[in-house]
Order: sequence, then C-alpha cells, then structure tokens
Amino acid sequence: MNNLHKVTFLLLVLGGLNWLAFGIWGTDISQWLGGMDSQNAKILYVLLGLSALYELVHHKKNGCKLCK
Repeated sequence: MNNLHKVTFLLLVLGGLNWLAFGIWGTDISQWLGGMDSQNAKILYVLLGLSALYELVHHKKNGCKLCK
C-alpha cells in the first residue's frame, strides 16, 4: 500500500464512522469541529469526498484481492 492509499482509506473509514454516528446519535463529526459551517468541518468534508473519488478511480489498480 502506498501512503496516499493509506491516507484515503483512513479518511473513508472516518467518513463511514461519521455516518454511523449520525445514524445512531443524530450528530456527526462537524459538531466536534465547531459546526457544519466551520472552516475545519468544510475542509474535512472536502478531504473525505476527494478520498472517496480517489479510491473509486484507483481501487482496482491498487490491487484489491477481492476484485481480481
């Protein structure tokens, strides 16, 4: 695994846990970062979205054993 894949995978896991927290408790990570409109939350959500796009494009090329 290269470093970019590790970072994007970690961010995707963070995004999934964010949705889990929202589904169970009705709150998400943005509450801990100062609210949905805070600059920190916006940066985090942009990084999560870019990570998902990166993994979507490069997933099979990165050598996923289940996709072969």
